[in-house]
Amino acid sequence: MDKKNKEARLAGLVYLLLILFGIISLIIIPSKIIVWEDSERTLQNLRSFEQLFRVGIATDVITFLIYIILPLLLYKLLNVVHKSNAIFMVTFALLSVPLSFSNLFNKLSILDILEKTKSAGEGITLELANNVMLYFESYYNGIQLSQVFWGLWLLPFGYLVFKSEFLPKILGIILMLGCFGYLTVFFGKILIVEINNYPIFKYLKLPASIGEIGICLWLLVFGARNKIASKKRSLTE
Repeated sequence: MDKKNKEARLAGLVYLLLILFGIISLIIIPSKIIVWEDSERTLQNLRSFEQLFRVGIATDVITFLIYIILPLLLYKLLNVVHKSNAIFMVTFALLSVPLSFSNLFNKLSILDILEKTKSAGEGITLELANNVMLYFESYYNGIQLSQVFWGLWLLPFGYLVFKSEFLPKILGIILMLGCFGYLTVFFGKILIVEINNYPIFKYLKLPASIGEIGICLWLLVFGARNKIASKKRSLTE
């Protein structure tokens, strides 16, 4: 189990990096720049925090690269549980990566607008601000589509955690619920016009967050503890 523990802790460390970079790129930096109700204010923030916006793009790239490495590390750890499900886990995760990278063209287009307006000495106009906001909206529509695969990979991942003898079953259940949470949010937004007004809507992604943070910390702190071996050891003692 020493080898499994090392594999588990490495996966936990990479998972932690994914979560941290994801929080920076998806929550912290956008909160400093985007004001959805005010496109002109958004453009003003963008000009004031241009370097932060550039850091956000670099952070996005790092996040997507980590998202390639993580499922492969988890495959190495969990393929002994059920190889087919481990392959599905990796496939669903990796399918989101090209989609995420192509979605970055929206942010690069915003950078092009900033550079052209600076060289031309243009001020903030409503038309310019609306163009920037349109790219932001396109980017977040792309994020919504990527979240389909961010959800799908949690189903085989959660199953593997549940079936393993060295990870908590409860985290496996929560991860599988996280899959359905992501899918419900995606299809709900398409099919139900006023779904944002439903109080439960904001909590649908909560199981995914709890499950992913939980399994990340478990792998990092506890590694892969063999429950069967632990029980035998306690009986002999």
